[in-house]
Amino acid sequence: MTGKTQTSNVTNKNDPKSINSRVFIGNLNTAIVKKVDIEAIFSKYGKIVGCSVHKGYAFVQYMSERHARAAVAGENARIIAGQPLGKSIIIISVFLNQL
Repeated sequence: MTGKTQTSNVTNKNDPKSINSRVFIGNLNTAIVKKVDIEAIFSKYGKIVGCSVHKGYAFVQYMSERHARAAVAGENARIIAGQPLGKSIIIISVFLNQL
């Protein structure tokens, strides 16, 4: 999987409003899936201002909550590199409210 990196790696801004537009993507095979792949998949839902990929998961920071919600709704059944996302994709504020 290849592509061109264009966004920031910053997805942990302290602005409390930004948490509503941050998506957590878990269950990723990050030995295969890279930042550019995540950007390519998720950019169709709106402007990505940040994307960070870690071992087994990633975060995507959108400009708006509407874009984040569209991404979660649109990608929850996707299989990426043999790994189903399912319940492994969620808006961060929703997750925090469940704690």
